[in-house]
Amino acid sequence: MSEVRERRLETRTACDRYYSVDFSFENESFLYQFKIWNLSSKGACLLVKEDSSVLDHLKVGDIVNMRYSRADSSEAGEYLKTEIRHITTHKEGRFKGHCLVGISILGDPGDRG
Repeated sequence: MSEVRERRLETRTACDRYYSVDFSFENESFLYQFKIWNLSSKGACLLVKEDSSVLDHLKVGDIVNMRYSRADSSEAGEYLKTEIRHITTHKEGRFKGHCLVGISILGDPGDRG
């Protein structure tokens, strides 16, 4: 059997292990779920329609407890503290009518700091 070798030029990030996230907010009945877009080694993004109500709750610098799920697993997922790094609106091109919400994993929800 041959060994699988990593061929990417860029280092993989923690977000490479996960397929999607879901989260909710206090006093909200909605559970928001988004596929993770790994656009570079610098981070990952969530693709959100620019008229989505989730954008009313997210601000740059917010820390959100998100549940990360793997595509190849039937497990419930792993909760991780996540920082909102940027929210970028696209008026044209591939992501027209959407925002890219940049995310960065900070650690387990019980971690302090």
